[in-house]
Amino acid sequence: MAQKYPIPPPEKFLGLATTSVGCGPGGGTPMIAYVHPHIAKAAPRHNSRSLRFSFISRVAVVDYRGQVLFSTHVLPTNPVTDYRTSMTGIQAADLQPVLGIPHPAVATRDVALYQPFRNALRSTSQVIGLQTLMWHLMRRRVQETHVCAIENARAALDLYRSHAEEWEGAIARGQWPSFLPPSTFSRCYL
Repeated sequence: MAQKYPIPPPEKFLGLATTSVGCGPGGGTPMIAYVHPHIAKAAPRHNSRSLRFSFISRVAVVDYRGQVLFSTHVLPTNPVTDYRTSMTGIQAADLQPVLGIPHPAVATRDVALYQPFRNALRSTSQVIGLQTLMWHLMRRRVQETHVCAIENARAALDLYRSHAEEWEGAIARGQWPSFLPPSTFSRCYL
């Protein structure tokens, strides 16, 4: 069968990961990760029942080989109630304002939503965190002592690269191999 969509070359892929701080009562919820072509990203999870949120506070971008292209702290749009300094190393003085950059959902390669990864972990009904994915699928530990956006971007891209041929092949044939993202991620996409 002919390819419906061309497979992008490796140099067209970047890894993007974020570190989050807590906003709202109690300081928010834990972080999760996802990957997409041109960008691999780790993003906050939202807990609507308690009105607590995690907001991005650090962004790192790496190339296909893991070289750092960009790394900066960012100021969340809501007041921070928990900097999570013991895990993130982030303090109030580190944060600075930046513009939001949404991306097309079709350009997303989300490791937490990739069906073969979730099937391998027998977890088809829930999003799986990067730390769990890395340990079970690559036998590599991440986030052992603290959360590092650069390490997470590299890890997410490593997971993507481990299945890139199959992943892109499925997309090229018009078969989307991932679950839909949770509705709470909708603000991240165009």
